[in-house]
Amino acid sequence: MHIETLLPLGKVDPGLRAPEVPLDITRVFDEARMLEQLGYDGIAIEECKEDPYIVGALAAQATTRLKIATAVAIAFPRSPTSTAMSAWTLQRLSTGRFTLGLGTQVRAHIERRYGMTWSPAGPWIRDYVNAVRAVWDCWQNGTKLAFSGTHYRLDLMVPLFDPGPISHPAIPIHLAAVNPIMCRVAGECADGMRPHPVCTADYIAQVMLPAAHEGAARAGRDPSGFAVAIKPLIATAATEEMLEKRIRDVRARVAFYCSTPAYRAAFAFHGLGDLARYMSVLSREQRWEEMPGLIDDAVLHLYATVGLYDEIGRKLHERYGHIVTHAEFSIPVADDGDRDRLAGPIRDLKSGEGAFVDLRQRQPTSG
Repeated sequence: MHIETLLPLGKVDPGLRAPEVPLDITRVFDEARMLEQLGYDGIAIEECKEDPYIVGALAAQATTRLKIATAVAIAFPRSPTSTAMSAWTLQRLSTGRFTLGLGTQVRAHIERRYGMTWSPAGPWIRDYVNAVRAVWDCWQNGTKLAFSGTHYRLDLMVPLFDPGPISHPAIPIHLAAVNPIMCRVAGECADGMRPHPVCTADYIAQVMLPAAHEGAARAGRDPSGFAVAIKPLIATAATEEMLEKRIRDVRARVAFYCSTPAYRAAFAFHGLGDLARYMSVLSREQRWEEMPGLIDDAVLHLYATVGLYDEIGRKLHERYGHIVTHAEFSIPVADDGDRDRLAGPIRDLKSGEGAFVDLRQRQPTSG
């Protein structure tokens, strides 16, 4: 089992995801309840091997105060109305604790895994988010459904399929982002963005936030409450020997991300564009075993936070505390000893409130 935390400024917001091993859906109820008992504030669920809305519903039903977030659900394979319904149901079930995190996926997966026709993701997701909000407005306020965009035309809502208003209709939407175009779109239409794990604090501050604020200004929106939620790459363990294995795993993960064209901007920003292009060649040739060796320690530590359990919370704080509003953190929990060890990083993250700079009270770094 992996337990993860989302850490907004001044508190820890936990999450429940399993990147290396399949999530055991039969244990979600108990694990979510344990998170709440440990003092976490939220749960984040990715769409990988399970439906995130089903997992979110189980977690919501098991808890009374934990926030629930998809981090992220893939938007395009679902119609905006279907996504609107899943989010509406989860918001009602959780009594206002839900955040809808959406991702676009890359072209190959949209075309070859979902069997859909690709279109540029930025305009498509903008249309998608606005369509979702139009459906919510119809249900909450009785507004006639009359959305017409480039990708969607929605103008039919009959009473049989109208769930009606809910007590907490303001559902936040966060968009997964890496490149400035998607960041601008997030600023235009969303409540926050979720940088990819390879987005460093400097890249977020100097590229992503200025683009998001530009998008907000273009749309006449106030960016002061805009959220930045990241799942940082970490290598952590109880002992130095165990940490070495985790470092090997994370080095391979950095190599894989470096080979992905969609993430190239985050590497080019740090002068690693040539490395990223070469990694893409190796991946196309399926020379996977050669790739981790090209990620030297300097590159590894640029993108990953490395440390033992008793120091990882402080290191994450130092790296991201000044720029993000939420960050997820995970260590494996197999017994009571692991659970006790998990409490240390949580205390470190919570105790550093004064070190945080509240994004809602600052302007992003430009340049």
